[in-house]
Amino acid sequence: MRPFRSAVGRVFQGAMLGVALAHSISVPAAEVDAARLLAAPGNSADWLTHGRTYDEQRFSPLARINQSNVGELKLAWFYDFDTTRGQEATPLVIDGVMYVTSAWSKVFALDARTGRELWRFDPKVDGAKAIDACCDVVNRGVAAWGKRVFVGTLDGRLIALDRETGQPAWSVQTTDPSKRYTITGAPRVIGGKVIIGNGGGEMGVRGYVSAYDANDGKMVWRFYTVPGNPKDGFENAALERAAKTWHGEWWKYGGGGTVWDSMAYDPQLDLLYIGVGNGSPWNHRIRSNGEGDNLYLSSIVALRPATGEYVWHFQTTPAESWDFTATQHIILADLTIDGRVRKVLMQAPKNGFFYVLDRATGEFIHAKNYVHVTWTTGLDPKTGRPGVVPEARYLREPAMVSPGPLGAHNWYPMTFSPQTKLAYIPALEASSYYKHDDAFQFRDRTWNTGIAFSLSRDGANAKTVADAAKSKGGAMLIAWDPVGQREVWRVNYERAGNGGLLSTGGGLVFQGSVDGMFNAYAADTGARLWSQDVQNAIHGGPVTFELDGEQYVAALAGIGGVAVAGGLGGSQNRSAFGRVVAFKLGGKAALPSLISNVARRPPDVRRANAEGDIEAGRRNYDRVCMACHGMDAKSVTAIPDLRYSNAIVDRATFKSIVIDGVRADKGMVGFGSTLTPAQAEEIRAYLVSLAVAL
Repeated sequence: MRPFRSAVGRVFQGAMLGVALAHSISVPAAEVDAARLLAAPGNSADWLTHGRTYDEQRFSPLARINQSNVGELKLAWFYDFDTTRGQEATPLVIDGVMYVTSAWSKVFALDARTGRELWRFDPKVDGAKAIDACCDVVNRGVAAWGKRVFVGTLDGRLIALDRETGQPAWSVQTTDPSKRYTITGAPRVIGGKVIIGNGGGEMGVRGYVSAYDANDGKMVWRFYTVPGNPKDGFENAALERAAKTWHGEWWKYGGGGTVWDSMAYDPQLDLLYIGVGNGSPWNHRIRSNGEGDNLYLSSIVALRPATGEYVWHFQTTPAESWDFTATQHIILADLTIDGRVRKVLMQAPKNGFFYVLDRATGEFIHAKNYVHVTWTTGLDPKTGRPGVVPEARYLREPAMVSPGPLGAHNWYPMTFSPQTKLAYIPALEASSYYKHDDAFQFRDRTWNTGIAFSLSRDGANAKTVADAAKSKGGAMLIAWDPVGQREVWRVNYERAGNGGLLSTGGGLVFQGSVDGMFNAYAADTGARLWSQDVQNAIHGGPVTFELDGEQYVAALAGIGGVAVAGGLGGSQNRSAFGRVVAFKLGGKAALPSLISNVARRPPDVRRANAEGDIEAGRRNYDRVCMACHGMDAKSVTAIPDLRYSNAIVDRATFKSIVIDGVRADKGMVGFGSTLTPAQAEEIRAYLVSLAVAL
């Protein structure tokens, strides 16, 4: 195992046996209770919950670092993880300790002043579980309550850890292990109840969100987001009503609707807001015979956090058929609209519109597209219901649709500044080619979308999401006026995959970019005031906190996540491992020099003797392999680029990996239930042809 290293020079080694490896911690953990979480808006020292405050604004009033001195921001410390996989977590900072997760659902406690490791915990997720994660083995963070932190693991467990030692207090399996559920999102805690959802919308699962008692891990309630088999009855009246919007035998495919990321909470209204994901399969024609709105897919749903009782919903994309999830960041604020103060909920989901809703009732206030859209003629000004362009449903003919499945905004967190009254969106302009899969069969160990992805390469339809994302102007940071529904300023990026956002009382907006730079912009004008090379992409949300009169800004760096599935990401030389970086005014630390990438050479395939139809291999590669290894086998993350793999040279070696699963412990499971040996050989022939072309 590679040692763990921090900038202060201490090295730790040890086995991860599913328990914590701990070191001395100087300050006993003070409890995090309801009063402390409710007082978080006025607590500038800590970052107590995922979005800093229950309203998820990701705004801090700290102003010691501001527009006039941000140029003096220097590295204070860094901490390297032990993995090359994607980093998406938002750290928590509580009483001088940073609690942060890494890939494979590992948890770390660091001294927030120095980066010194205090303890770490490895839940020992089986490497074979990686196949069930749509977009890498990532994790977005922990939640805190009492003297514990809580983490959801990739294999569906919810684990409570002692904040001082990292030792597990309890663990509960929140999902059916026989199904392809995952957890990548951060839990939230409300009134001593740990709220957690799950993922797997492409894998054939039925979505839900659950609450567990923080003391003992007992489940308190569960709310399903889509109805099950009507013959089994319905869990509540809300699902009985929802079932009327579904048709066919949707439950055989799970239905989807996973709650895999966004949540927010209004303590005055006592409402928990959850964002609901896409259908399973994506294709509405397959999922529901092309009929019905399919509630509560692609919806924002308000629940009572004590009981899980349904209160209201708003569906952003009825009859969703493009992977237009509504799991994107939810922000609560009070805004003056038409002369009166409204308690609003804001979201910029994948479908390209910025929504402002009344958060007490779910009433649609207004919305406007913040990127180019082609799937709709616009929204009804009273209800917000979209008028769908018939051709965009690809019922008979393929369609090029904007946005594509990566969305106009993916999971990367937004921020809202009460100073500027602006929301800031990490946005994407992209299109994708959708075609009904005439030969659809529900398959194990693959994505089940009902879309014929291979044909996105053909002729005039060769423009893909990845192509659009790489075009100049395809990715941007947008400052958006939610009252006037207008763009105020934007910063264009060369490539998509740019990270989450933080706004501060110093008039700054912080964002990492996929090229490895950490940037600070003027919140009012968008002028770039500071930039620092951190040697790897920053995807997650930065945080800021104050210790000993000094303000710090910290973030995680490490490419992965949706870049795996979307083919995004820069090609710059990157650090070998993911890391935490923390900055302060006058910091004295320095990152190690990068080791230049050794030029890769394709394997000698002159004796590969690959047999099989190359075109058939391409189609099967797209169906089974592309989600992880990238389109055209061009991997931009730690997942191997198969064009350069020696495994493609030998038929028996390739079969042992692809069919027999000899590398399952490393996340490469066998696909014997999905592919025949002959089909695997066709894939090998396709990969050999790509290697020859290098």
